[in-house]
Amino acid sequence: MQPAKIEALETIGKLPDNADMDEIMYRLYVLDKIRKGQEAVEQNRTISSDELIRKIDAW
Repeated sequence: MQPAKIEALETIGKLPDNADMDEIMYRLYVLDKIRKGQEAVEQNRTISSDELIRKIDAW
């Protein structure tokens, strides 16, 4: 995985020149969530879909 700063700069670089701050912040937010999800998978901090369904049913 690339360092976060490099990924952020690449993501911003792909945006159109007229992208506003809200669009930039949204893209960085999504990038952060993807990185955290990838880290969770690498650290085996996930649950199966069956377990998720059981948890949802328990609500």
